[in-house]
Amino acid sequence: MTSDTSTSQPLSSPSRLRPLRGLLPFLRPYHAIIAAALLALLAAAAATLAMPIAVRHMIDAGITESGSVDRHFLALFGLAALTALFASLRFYLVSWLGERVVADLRSAVFRHVLKLSPSFFEVTRSGEILSRLTTDTTLIQTVVGSSLSIALRSSLTLVGAMVMLVVTSPRLAGMIVLLVPAVIIPIMLIGRRVRRLSRTSQDRIADTSALAGEVLNAIPLVQAFTLEGLHGERYERAVERSFEAARRRVKHRAILTAYAIITIFGGLIAVLWMGAQDVASGDMSGGQLSQFLLYAIFVGGSTAGLSEIWGAVQQAAGATERLAELLATEPDEAPPLIPRHLPDTISGELRFEHVNFNYPSRPGARALQDFTLAVGSGETVALVGPSGAGKTTVFQLALSFYRPQGGQVLLDGVDIADVVASEVRQCIAIVPQETVLFADTILENIRYGRPDASDAEVHAAAVAAAADNFIRQLPEGYETFVGERGIRLSGGQQQRLAIARAVLKEPAILLLDEATSALDAESETLVQTALADLMRNRTTLIIAHRLATVRDADRIIVMDQGRIVASGTHDELVEEHGLYSRLSELQFRDAEAGSLIQEPAHDPALDEVS
Repeated sequence: MTSDTSTSQPLSSPSRLRPLRGLLPFLRPYHAIIAAALLALLAAAAATLAMPIAVRHMIDAGITESGSVDRHFLALFGLAALTALFASLRFYLVSWLGERVVADLRSAVFRHVLKLSPSFFEVTRSGEILSRLTTDTTLIQTVVGSSLSIALRSSLTLVGAMVMLVVTSPRLAGMIVLLVPAVIIPIMLIGRRVRRLSRTSQDRIADTSALAGEVLNAIPLVQAFTLEGLHGERYERAVERSFEAARRRVKHRAILTAYAIITIFGGLIAVLWMGAQDVASGDMSGGQLSQFLLYAIFVGGSTAGLSEIWGAVQQAAGATERLAELLATEPDEAPPLIPRHLPDTISGELRFEHVNFNYPSRPGARALQDFTLAVGSGETVALVGPSGAGKTTVFQLALSFYRPQGGQVLLDGVDIADVVASEVRQCIAIVPQETVLFADTILENIRYGRPDASDAEVHAAAVAAAADNFIRQLPEGYETFVGERGIRLSGGQQQRLAIARAVLKEPAILLLDEATSALDAESETLVQTALADLMRNRTTLIIAHRLATVRDADRIIVMDQGRIVASGTHDELVEEHGLYSRLSELQFRDAEAGSLIQEPAHDPALDEVS
């Protein structure tokens, strides 16, 4: 997604408004509301256009015939009351429609984004998406719920007033007709520029939102490295770029407004001067001039209103275009046309057969090369190796986040490329190294593992994950609010909640990405016991950075540069004196060295020094 797509659009009138067609699917369900609003709009316009006729009769007949003055004033008041009634009804219906359409649009965009592939989020910042969900939809709400209604009202009033001008005085109406193109044509021309500037302005706002979101999500790191000043300056520069884009847009709209006002009112003054000459010569009555003047004011006001609204419509077209881009973005891998289904009872047998894979963002680098691995039902297999060996990629493919460019990933003998991804993921639970918690209570964060679970089942899962004790010691227990990204809990507490979430899901396959890395020794012992119970009779894949945690695995798979270079138990691999043996020797030697540093031997000489 780029910020300059609008510049490639043709500049003809239909193309400028074509993005607004994207709103039609969201408007279609509310055709009854739209019809009612249009009827109210027509009624209000008719009552408004009848007012100058009542004023003419009041002036020409009412003043000379004192008995009819009251009747004419009552008629004028009645027309005003009708205008108020139907205008308020139109306002309510159209405002309701705007709010409803934007709510539906936001939901549709958000639901669509949730289904996009991980590769989309590799290149798109979350702040950019949030900007489209908020700023862009707000612009659309303004147009659908207000500007569009005003534009229709102004258009009806403009057409009706022009007709009545011709009926009242064809000669003076000719002057007015000459004025309309002089106003409309520049509006159309400047509107092109306004739309492009609106798109640029919205992109710059999205940039500032993305930058702020990125920094706020990492605020402890920013403050720890005293980078407040640096990020403050970066944000200030982004805000200035956004301001400059908005300033250019506002300048063009201001020029448009000034031109419209001076053209319209200059023309009206000239026409009024000519009408005054006609009244003085007896060619027109005072009532006729008043009627003509009111219709001319309607024409001027409607044209000025349309010129102002045109800029807002152009902004909404740019916003709709950006949202349409998001809705048009498809996952890298389309769902299968005729999906297969997994067996009703999943045994958890997982096989990778000659898999070749590279990430879409890194097409030239193989993450897995001719990778073949069979994990039996209930077997525990650990994946070890240096960073970049492809361990995490195995998890990504098992979860159907990506599809391999070659080979197959089979679950219980079914190629998961032929299965809807959500069906595959329902069989799998993952405990990531970096726990993700939502800004909710502890109870609800655990319940994410199985949203229909009861409170008692959530509590049981927490007990199994050795989390129940620390939860109950909190003032609000399971109702404790964890804060954004779980910031109110320690790393070890967060990880135990992630384990409880996996326990609650009761999966056929368990993926553990160094699930005890953030725990202290005591908690690790408790959680290892809980994990042992969870892993029993379940297929388990473990990414292990600390080799001490996988000594008891049924098999250890040693990976390097996307390939399997060794396989066996801990003792077998140590005896081979290969990559695993070297990694094991380094880790256990470092661990012993660390122990010596933390607990130095007692030196009697120190006693004498002291």
